Amino acid sequence: MNSRQRRGVLLLVLSLVCALAAFAGVLAVVRDVQAKVGDEVTAYKLKEDVPAYEALEASQLERISMPERWLPVTAVTDLGDLRHKVAVNPLKKGSLLQSDMMAKRPELEEGQQELAIMIDAETGVAGKINPGDRVNIYATFEGEQREGTGRGGERSGEASESRLLVSRVKVIDVGELTPLDDDGDRDDRTRRREREGVPITFALSTENAQRVAYAESFAEHVRLALIAPGDETQVPEEDRIYTLPSDE
Repeated sequence: MNSRQRRGVLLLVLSLVCALAAFAGVLAVVRDVQAKVGDEVTAYKLKEDVPAYEALEASQLERISMPERWLPVTAVTDLGDLRHKVAVNPLKKGSLLQSDMMAKRPELEEGQQELAIMIDAETGVAGKINPGDRVNIYATFEGEQREGTGRGGERSGEASESRLLVSRVKVIDVGELTPLDDDGDRDDRTRRREREGVPITFALSTENAQRVAYAESFAEHVRLALIAPGDETQVPEEDRIYTLPSDE
């Protein structure tokens, strides 16, 4: 082997050593990054907006991978966690799905049925009622007035009353604000256009469902009273009907 061949072999060996050194350097950097970042895990983000209180489905989610150390502890990593869950608040497309964004949807007990009625937003604890809450349902009825039946010909008849229809009823679902289309005098038309209602669904027995349905059709107003969590107080029978003359 002459000197030129020896130089060629030496350069070839040198190039190979440099290549191995470069490869070792890249491998070291990759291992260092992996050591700092950690293993990747599966998570899910939303492919579309989800309204509040709507049931969550796997079709609404996109599977992604991200480093475990960067994943929030509340992140959903198992689609089985979606079972019987609804969105607590409106969820935006692209958001990482987390357990505190969901809540278990209340289920009906044996003998119960769902009934939805429209509640005036101003008088129905607007924005404070959520699925799973307990409420009392009140209705006010206007008394029947008759002309000239009292002393001196004044109006008389049955007194108007406020009645507790159902106590401690469970809220199943809360809908979105909807304009109320009430009938009324021409002078009241502008004011009535500005009113909004919220469709609220309750879990009721057949008898209580009939009471609430009757009140929605014939009562002057239907109102809700939110019960504090853990409050087991029952309203006495004598306090379930109120008339103004009873205070006199």
